Amino acid sequence: MLLRRATCLSLLLSIALAATARAGTVGREQDIVDLKLGQRVQVDDGTCPAGQVKEVRGAKMTDKGVARTSTCVPRFGPKSKR
Repeated sequence: MLLRRATCLSLLLSIALAATARAGTVGREQDIVDLKLGQRVQVDDGTCPAGQVKEVRGAKMTDKGVARTSTCVPRFGPKSKR
């Protein structure tokens, strides 16, 4: 019984963390105010080639906060203006 509860709790926790780590889309990288560790945000600022969008990730913790990395990833869905 205790093992079942622990399994359920860990499953719910992993679902909650995955939901918060989803990618959102912003128009400028300066619009990302509070990037969390593991969070992904897509930035549609035109710096990547056609069909791709910049993805900024909270890569690792430093003494100054969360360090960011960015790469160009394939764009999914229509381009949106925000």
